[in-house]
Amino acid sequence: MEHFHVHRHIFFLWILFIIVVENGSIAEGMGVNWGTQASHPLPPDIVVKLLKENGFNKVKLFEADPGALKALGRSGIQVMVGIPNDMLASLASTVRAAEEWVQQNVSSFISKNGVDIRYVAVGNEPFLKAYKDTFIKTTLPALENVQAALIKAGLGRQVKITVPINADVYQTDSGVPSGGNFRSDIHDLMMKIVKFLSDNGGPLTINIYPFLSLYADPHFPIDFAFFSGSSSPVVDGSITYNNVFEANYDTLVWALEKNGFGSMPIIVGEIGWPTDGDANANIEYARKFNQGLLDRISRGIGTPKRPTPPDIYIFGLVDEDAKSIEPGNFERHWGVFAFDGAIKYQLDLGNNRSLTPAKGVRYLARKWCIMAPEANVMDPSLPESINYACSYADCTSLGYGSSCGGLDVKSNASYAFNMYYQTMNQQKGSCERFHNLSVITTIDPSPSSSGRGSSSTCRFEIMIDVGRHQSRANPGTSAATKIKHFSLVFFVLAFVVDYYMSLP
Repeated sequence: MEHFHVHRHIFFLWILFIIVVENGSIAEGMGVNWGTQASHPLPPDIVVKLLKENGFNKVKLFEADPGALKALGRSGIQVMVGIPNDMLASLASTVRAAEEWVQQNVSSFISKNGVDIRYVAVGNEPFLKAYKDTFIKTTLPALENVQAALIKAGLGRQVKITVPINADVYQTDSGVPSGGNFRSDIHDLMMKIVKFLSDNGGPLTINIYPFLSLYADPHFPIDFAFFSGSSSPVVDGSITYNNVFEANYDTLVWALEKNGFGSMPIIVGEIGWPTDGDANANIEYARKFNQGLLDRISRGIGTPKRPTPPDIYIFGLVDEDAKSIEPGNFERHWGVFAFDGAIKYQLDLGNNRSLTPAKGVRYLARKWCIMAPEANVMDPSLPESINYACSYADCTSLGYGSSCGGLDVKSNASYAFNMYYQTMNQQKGSCERFHNLSVITTIDPSPSSSGRGSSSTCRFEIMIDVGRHQSRANPGTSAATKIKHFSLVFFVLAFVVDYYMSLP
């Protein structure tokens, strides 16, 4: 009997040890989105180390990227795998298509690579008004077929389905959370989806972006976007909301409650703050917002309607220079880290820990392409040269209110030339493309390197040398893929024209 008590005591201590280890991370439930729309992506093995060293124990992928999934194998990181919207129609057409997708992208990586896949996200904000009902008829059938495929694969209990939705699927006519309900045009569809998720043990995933509230409305009370209290609170009966996140989240809770799903589990699939591409997208605001968010996660703070905090996936891990900028130039700058895993700003992760940068990153040579000192800003080929450079590379940092928005004409052109040169992997001849207006230099031309003027945060980048990273995530990504952003090109050209017009 005494022998049994000793073993029972050891067993209890072992269970306690497991609980401490499992819950002793910086912030339980701290996840992050890992996007891969980059001309020069970080190698997946470096990204996984970056995740682990910074305490991210959950990651959300927007598609089943093989390199990313293999690197996540046996990492201890829980994974949500996304299905892009353009795949919904094929998956909705037959169960067989869903079975093949599950076998290739879920079953295989779980069994062969030991990837801890917990969720499959079917679509990504498929009901956005901007999509004009494109995915209205395919989302639910795709969801049903993927669920059937998971069950057939024996993964029905281990892997849950979800649908990430944008906050525009619900609204409140009264202006307070308790008035929340789903949009009338998709109310019935949302009820079918929510019921199906509920029947199969899947959560509803919601993306909430306080930054976009501020971006869309210049009169939006700025302090209401953050977590440190507000001079313009929203009072809903006995509840006072001091930040848009809680008010928005509880509007969804009310919508679910009114329709009979008050206990529906919710995941926050995307939330964050960009650092460039708009006057309000800056380092100061991003640090303030994400620090407030991390503090909530680490302290286990929920909302007035749901005191138990949800799992939260910060958006995003790193910047993506090949993302569409149709919503705005800020789209390429959501990363907590820069494109190369460098720290943009410091965050307190608790327990005397702060952010750790990516390690082992290899770069192209330390040289830049700039406008030649002897070149004339009045050269008639300059606008066309800038246009060309910014059509193939990311010039979003040159926009009004952005980190490089205060450059003079010559520096403006130099930035554009260099981004093209770097995007083209510093290939021979790529800096000579600009009608004898450009030259290669080995002296860093970044204003930030000398602390010059108001653009001291502006960086002239050197890209990752993807050729020296054998485990590159996406070998098919072409640096020559044309990245169109005509609105920004128009701004840059207008800047140059305005300069010409101001000359005596």
